[in-house]
Amino acid sequence: MRVTKGNDHLKVKAVAGTRVVLLALDMDEASREGLLGFAIKRGVKGHAQTWLRGTKYFKDLVPHPDAGQDYSSRDQPFQTFLWSDYKAFADTDYDFTIVALYGDIHAFEERHQLEFSIRTEAEDDQHHGVWFNRGAIASHAFETKFHNKRLTDEMTENVSDDGKLLDDETAWLSRGLAEACLKYINETGRGEALRVCAYEFTYLPVLRALKRALDRGVDVHIVYHDTKKDNDANRAAIGKAGLPDKVVRGGQETQVLFRRTRTPIPHNKFIVKLAGGKPKRVWTGSTNFTDTGFFGQTNVGHLVTDADTARTYLDYWTELSGDPTHSVALKNATGLTPNPPNVIAKEPIAAFFSPRVADNMLDWYGQRITDTTTLAMMTIPFNVASTILAALGKKADAMRLVVLEDVPTADVAAAEKANRGKLAFSNGAILGKSFIKYKMGGAKVVPIANSDLDRWFVDEELARPTNNGHVFFIHSKVLLIDPLSDDPLICSGSANFSTNSLISNDENMILIRGNTRVADIYMTEVDRIFRHFRSRDIINHNAGAGEHNEWLLLDTTGAWIGPNFKEGNYKNNRRQLFFPEADAGTWADQAAADPDPFADEKERAAAKKKKKPPQG
Repeated sequence: MRVTKGNDHLKVKAVAGTRVVLLALDMDEASREGLLGFAIKRGVKGHAQTWLRGTKYFKDLVPHPDAGQDYSSRDQPFQTFLWSDYKAFADTDYDFTIVALYGDIHAFEERHQLEFSIRTEAEDDQHHGVWFNRGAIASHAFETKFHNKRLTDEMTENVSDDGKLLDDETAWLSRGLAEACLKYINETGRGEALRVCAYEFTYLPVLRALKRALDRGVDVHIVYHDTKKDNDANRAAIGKAGLPDKVVRGGQETQVLFRRTRTPIPHNKFIVKLAGGKPKRVWTGSTNFTDTGFFGQTNVGHLVTDADTARTYLDYWTELSGDPTHSVALKNATGLTPNPPNVIAKEPIAAFFSPRVADNMLDWYGQRITDTTTLAMMTIPFNVASTILAALGKKADAMRLVVLEDVPTADVAAAEKANRGKLAFSNGAILGKSFIKYKMGGAKVVPIANSDLDRWFVDEELARPTNNGHVFFIHSKVLLIDPLSDDPLICSGSANFSTNSLISNDENMILIRGNTRVADIYMTEVDRIFRHFRSRDIINHNAGAGEHNEWLLLDTTGAWIGPNFKEGNYKNNRRQLFFPEADAGTWADQAAADPDPFADEKERAAAKKKKKPPQG
């Protein structure tokens, strides 16, 4: 849902996802003089509107702030031209009012009011369902609301049989993700079937939901990670949930559990649903079936209701259930999902499975990044592959915004510096602290020297949720190309954008072209995550350099406006994304002329023929 509204002085472009409404603002030069910010109010259609709130304030109005306090934007306005409402509910009509404020901060003058209405997207339109968890491993809001209460098994497993999370904290963190997955399982009836492919398989409410499904006559088959390494946790959870190895139905013994042992990382997390013996839907995405997956690191669950897509995933599951060797798995994956063309069709959805003979799909992703005409967005756990970084680092008019799990490497920082204002990275960060990761997992949190942040922000710790793995912040694997256009490209799934995920692991991705609804949901969520961590990166960097900025103070001088309209500035470039001066076309126009990124696939494979598939 996208709405544009304006008058002679003020314009707004609103983009609604499911739980986020993003507002981009623009203003003519004469009206910027004396502007002190924007007051924004919102209400469900037909009901009274209330002013949205923020954490920044004028010092003269709030000389002694309380930790964690927030303020009405009518008294302490938003000094930004890009604002998002993160408290919206899905599938709801909202009325918004935006008011520009001027004059004395003790008695603001209201000018240039805009009113508009917008409807948030349904979480599932019976073709695509999309759920992002809150994904705030270090969150000011979480500390304020729950005081960094550490998650326990009792809390994460406090789930009703119908899939409702009964603990307020886990429900807040899940933001509908765990509930959607449990509902998908729970709604499966007798005579229907579920085909599960799981990597980390330890979140007991999911395993217990599968056991209940089995007990009520659902045909449940599960392929799970059970290699010699890292299989104890899965085995223990399966035993605790009471999932049997086999069941007897109609006098026939049927296998339930299928061990996947012959690949280093069987990284899939999907569930195919069958009705009447035919595949109908598939749950996929980045979310492992773990408490950390649902409640900690940033993740997405994506439900596709499409018989052809579900059939392709079912065929993949069937072949994996035989625990194929690498060579057989490679033949199966490439046979089911051939290499995509540079310009994929708008329908049907294109799936892409691993392992592959070579890592040429990185070149395909890189080409799409280079083809971008307005905006590319990514979430990347682990490192940035050199092929991807080369594409991101090319001089271009399009903006590229990337969220990383780790602190940027020197090469990543150099690419950002060379493309300042057009390429920006943000990475997992804890406010006011340095987060140090260790090679074998685990982490250390160290206060940043010379930081006054505790004076303005409530204290944050890595106290929840317990993350026993090595991904603490960003686990989703998303690439968006021109998401604001009428022809967006969305890539999402289990596969990290890496060589190993392509040529070694079991993986799956979906490639969706032209679906603006799905693009709006993904864009508003990735933007939420990007801005969440980018502000932390900047504050921590400056504090670490000895700067004692009072980050929560509003500006009384008007200096805050300038960067939003300065040629080449990052904030100006972001604003112009929503108010382009001309039609830039889309990625597909450029991709049609690109060379075949898979042309040398056989040569690459031959060069590696004598080597074993890389581990990891």
